Order: sequence, then C-alpha cells, then structure tokens
Amino acid sequence: MDKGIDQVLSVLRASSAAASGRAVQAPATAGAGAPTDFAQVLQASLAQVSQTQQRADAMAANFAAGSGGADLHDVMIELQKATISFQEMVQVRNKLVSAYQDVMNMQV
Repeated sequence: MDKGIDQVLSVLRASSAAASGRAVQAPATAGAGAPTDFAQVLQASLAQVSQTQQRADAMAANFAAGSGGADLHDVMIELQKATISFQEMVQVRNKLVSAYQDVMNMQV
C-alpha cells in the first residue's frame, strides 16, 4: 500500500513542479527517456487520488459491516492517506489556478 501512495505523491510532485515552472522529473510511472506530458501526468494523479479514496471508502464500509477482516487501525491509516492525497491535489489545483491567473494578467 505504501508503494501506491508514494506513486501518487511522485506524480503530484511532478505536476506541482510543472505548474510552478521548475524542472520536471519524470514520475515513477513514466518510462525512462519518454517526454512528460503534463495533461497525462495530471490525469494519472487524479485517477490515483480517486482510487485511494475509493479504496479507503471500501475499507471503511467493510469495517462498518464487520466483514473484510480490516481492523480500525488499517481503516484509519487508509482514510488518512486518502485525505492527504486529496489535500495535495487541491494544492496543485490552487497552484494551477494561480499560474493561469498570472498568465492571463500578463501584458503583451
């Protein structure tokens, strides 16, 4: 499970770096030497955040129903991972909106 959140974080960091204009390091999911497409990185990170939230919701529902064999500790950790990945995605979105507004306010 830690590998999944690390993957999400690396994609989010790459998209954040691209949004702020810094050099972009290829995320772990991209092939070596392949150019990084910002739209694909952003779409992949959104999908990862969605999967993390769905997994956390499923674990919480299984725990509440008394099935699935998950204990409270695992459910809480998974819910926190989902919350953190969502908060980071919101921050990336805020940076993108800010960068867009800066570009739109530039005088030509």
